[in-house]
Parts: sequence; C-alpha cells; structure tokens
Amino acid sequence: MDNFDDIRPYNDEEAYQAFLRLMDDARFQDAMVKFLPSYSLEEMRRDFATFHTIDELQVNFFKKWVDMFVSQTTSGVSIKCMEEIVNGQAYLYISNHRDITFDTSMLEYYFFTHKIHSSRIAIGNNLINTPVLDEIARINRMFLVIRSGSLREKLMNTKRLSAYIQKSIFEENESVWIAQRDGRTKDGYDYTKQGLVKMCSMGHDKDLIETLKKLKITPMAISYEYEPCDQLKARELSLSENGHYEKRPGEDFDSIKHGLFDPKGHVSVVIGKTLNEELDEIPTDISNNDKLYHVCRLIDHQIYQNYKLYPNNYIANDLMHGTNRYAEFYTPEEKAHFEQYLHRKSIVQDVAEEKMMRYLLQIYGTPVENHYNMPINNK
Repeated sequence: MDNFDDIRPYNDEEAYQAFLRLMDDARFQDAMVKFLPSYSLEEMRRDFATFHTIDELQVNFFKKWVDMFVSQTTSGVSIKCMEEIVNGQAYLYISNHRDITFDTSMLEYYFFTHKIHSSRIAIGNNLINTPVLDEIARINRMFLVIRSGSLREKLMNTKRLSAYIQKSIFEENESVWIAQRDGRTKDGYDYTKQGLVKMCSMGHDKDLIETLKKLKITPMAISYEYEPCDQLKARELSLSENGHYEKRPGEDFDSIKHGLFDPKGHVSVVIGKTLNEELDEIPTDISNNDKLYHVCRLIDHQIYQNYKLYPNNYIANDLMHGTNRYAEFYTPEEKAHFEQYLHRKSIVQDVAEEKMMRYLLQIYGTPVENHYNMPINNK
C-alpha cells in the first residue's frame, strides 16, 4: 500500500513537530518580523503551546498572515457560497487559477472564518523549493503534484496523484482543492482541461458518472480587480511567441512574492454548486470521453458565470476591440485611470510596449468574452 509520504501533508503530530522546527529557523523568524511585527516570537511560542491540531494552528496563527495580506493588499474580499458547505463532508473544489498562493488562501480564509474544516491543496513541487516553504506547505495541508520526470514517470505520477485525491475524499473524508488545469491562467481564458477531470476519476470501476458524483465536484471562481502578476504574465506570453519560454532561476518565487504583496483591489470568490444534479443529466449512451467533455462544460459554465467582472474588465474588452460596447459599465474617469495603469505595466526592458499592452488587455478583457459568449474548450 502506498502511504504517499513524499507528497502528502503532515498529520497533526507531524505538523506540531514541524512548527517547533520553524520557530527555531532564522529564516522563518525573519519572515515573522516582516509579516507580523507586532506578534513577538515569545508570544508565538506561548500561543503555540495551546495548539493541538492543524485546524487550531490555521485558525489561530496562519489566519493572522492571511488577515494581514487581505488588509494591506486588497480593497476588500467578497466570498460567497452558492449552496451550503456541509462541515464533515468531503468535496473536490475545481477552481480557476490566477495566483499561486492567494487563490487557495482565500478559500481557506472562508473556512477559517466559518469554522469549517479546511481542504487539502494541490501544489506543484517546483514551487516548494526551500525547507521553510516545504514545512509551511505541509502544515497547511498542501500535497505535492510532481511535474518533472520522463513520460513514463509522469504517467506514474498522474496515477499516483489520482489515487491520493480519491483516498483523501473517499477514505479519509478530506476535501481537496485543485486548479482546473496545470499552472495559472495567463491569457485570461479560464477553462477546465479534460485531462484534469479524467485524472481525478482514474481507476473507476465501470460507471464514470457515479465516481464523479462521489467526488462532489464543486467549481470555484476567483477574480481580481488588479491581477498582482499581470505584468509578469504579459511579459511571459510576449516572450513565448517565438517558442518555448524558459523561466529564470527564482522566477516562480518572484511570482509568489508579487502575488502576496502587490495590490489587488477588490477580490471576489464564489464557491459554486456541487455538480451532482447536472451530472445525472449527461447522456448515458455516449463515450466516457464525451462524458468528460460535458463535465468540463459544466465546470466552465459556473466559473464563467460566477467570475466577477470589474470596470477594468469591460474597459479592457472595449480597448481590445476598439468599441464602446460595454461603456455603461464604467465611467470616463475609471477608463482614464485604468489606461494609465496599463501604460505603467506595459513598460519592461525586453518587450515592446505595444506587445505588452496587447497581452495585458487580453488578461483583463477575455473574462468578458467568457461570461457573455460561453466559449467551449476542445482541449
């Protein structure tokens, strides 16, 4: 039996020991001084003596970090549930993915504030590249998605990831968050990769739909008034035009820092409705691939509809197409302000301003196309 020790999060006792190690780590102490200067190491040690579970650690300690990032980098966060989350039941949250750390932090923030048991979180192993990050991730119920290796190794890792997700939900009654496809959305086009849903349901006996219903797939949509990594994304898309983009050493960590510390304006999170009723409406006499295609459309439909469109999105879409189609959704002052913002973001050393502007408009304007036109992804 696979115990998944190399990818799974810590249990309560392991988390307790890991936090003891963190409090003795100079890098973690430095981060505490920077993030929570009013919370002394002595106070943290005294509080920690009263924590016995990961839930208590998250609600009483890590929530302080999230509170700080929300208060200092946003103009407010709106989190809405389309139906009641039953505490004690396990769900598979499939989400659009705009930022490495803030997306999942907002879901967990909802759980912290509503006394709901938090979920396990899928995160690429390429992002956990220091011992301190590894400890913090595993304490906070993150599990690793192994992305490196040969084709054979990647296939084995996919099967293993599927087995771990199903074990979490079916056997351990633990909810799971996973992005709708590999990596963050960089072009503004949020869609669910069919292979992702197939991976989550691998190993089902005969009835694919019954397996998916047992997973309790629940779409989640997150949107930012200002994407903290918009400039980085536009630059990457620009430099990718002529072939494969090679990341600089430390680039993923830079994205994490920008995602945490850069201004985001208003942030909206909508936790949608579990798909089980809609899954029953999928025809039974079609292939499993066609069934998976329908499931992806159901997920995308909720994400497109629940994505919060801000004036910036409507402005960008009008600028993309040279129209005033959505002018009723913004004021001339808002348009002038956002155009100044786009101009600042389009200035980088190694990419022409015109090209940067095109991709920045795509990042902000595409969600409007998704919301109104409901595109179908065939990948």
